[in-house]
Amino acid sequence: MGDPKKSRKTFRRPRQIWTTELLSSELYLIGSYGLRSKRELWKAQTKIADIRNQARELLALTVEARQVQETKLLNYLNKLGLVKESATVDDVLNLKLEDILERRLQTIIMKKGISKSPQQSRQLVVHGHVSIGERIINIPGYIVKKDEEPAIVLHDEFITRLQNPQTS
Repeated sequence: MGDPKKSRKTFRRPRQIWTTELLSSELYLIGSYGLRSKRELWKAQTKIADIRNQARELLALTVEARQVQETKLLNYLNKLGLVKESATVDDVLNLKLEDILERRLQTIIMKKGISKSPQQSRQLVVHGHVSIGERIINIPGYIVKKDEEPAIVLHDEFITRLQNPQTS
C-alpha cells in the first residue's frame, strides 16, 4: 500500500521532453495560463488523459453495462464545467488540455477581470485573498466547479487596501 506520508506522483511527463514542437507549445501554455512549472502542465495533461481513458473504457463495455457509468462520468464532468449537459462520450474524448486549464481558479480570476495578468491572479490566490463562498482557497490549481464560479470573491480588507494604498 505504501507509506501514507509519501503520496504518489500525480502526473506523467511526456516520453520525449526535448522536441522543439513540444517545448514551444508547453512554453506558450505556461505563459498564457501563468503556470509555475511544467509539472503543473503535466498534472493537467494527466487529468485529461485519465478522463479520456475512462471514456474509452466505457465505449468498450456493452450498452447495458455502460449506461450507469456513462451518466456518472458525464454528470461529474458537467459539474466541473468541462462538458455541457447534452454531452456524449464522444465529447469527452474531444476534451483538450486547455479545457481543464480554463477551469483553474487562477485562470477564472483573470477571466473575471479581478486581476490584470495570470501571475497577479496566482499571487492573489496564494496569498489567501480569494475565497469561494466562506472558504479561503489558496491553491491556484483548484478546479472550480460550475456552481462555485459565481461565489468567487476577494476579501473585503484586501479590496480596501487596493482602493486606499496610502493607509496601509
